[in-house]
Amino acid sequence: MTEFEKMRSQEFYDFTDAKVTESIIHANRLCAKLQTLTVFDDDYRSVIEELIPGIPATSCINPPFHCDHGHGIKLGEGVFVNYGGTMLDGGLISIGNRTKIGPNCQLVTPNHPIDYMDRRNPIERCKPITIGEDCWLGTGVIVCPGVTIGDRCIIGAGSVVVKDIPSDSMAVGNPAKVVRFLGTSR
Repeated sequence: MTEFEKMRSQEFYDFTDAKVTESIIHANRLCAKLQTLTVFDDDYRSVIEELIPGIPATSCINPPFHCDHGHGIKLGEGVFVNYGGTMLDGGLISIGNRTKIGPNCQLVTPNHPIDYMDRRNPIERCKPITIGEDCWLGTGVIVCPGVTIGDRCIIGAGSVVVKDIPSDSMAVGNPAKVVRFLGTSR
């Protein structure tokens, strides 16, 4: 198994591997280009589509935006990511249809070893993040590795999500805790 395959398979991998580094360099260059554009510029769509293959035409990410690879991000229709988003996508990041992500949110899939001796090596393990449909993440939310947020959730501004959040929930705090069941509005 290659280091890249290990990365996507939630195994420890060498993040200094040449193929992994090549992917990061490609994304870094595209993110740097993106920083000079607005969503209204002619070049915006071609840059964002090269960075995040398969991004729906109805989805929008406002620069500035940062990611590790780009091709590990899967967005549904009508997704909106506001300014200052960071998605470290060594592990896959999936965001459902019509989800809104506020300014300066961070979705981070990498996790370093717990043992300090292992942390001296250039290794990490990435766990996927899944966010359901029709969610709203307030300003400055941090979603940690391996978390799933169900459909129709609201995550309050500044929350740190370290555990799964069930559908139709409002969660707030550090660590984020469910404070209210939202039910259906229709």
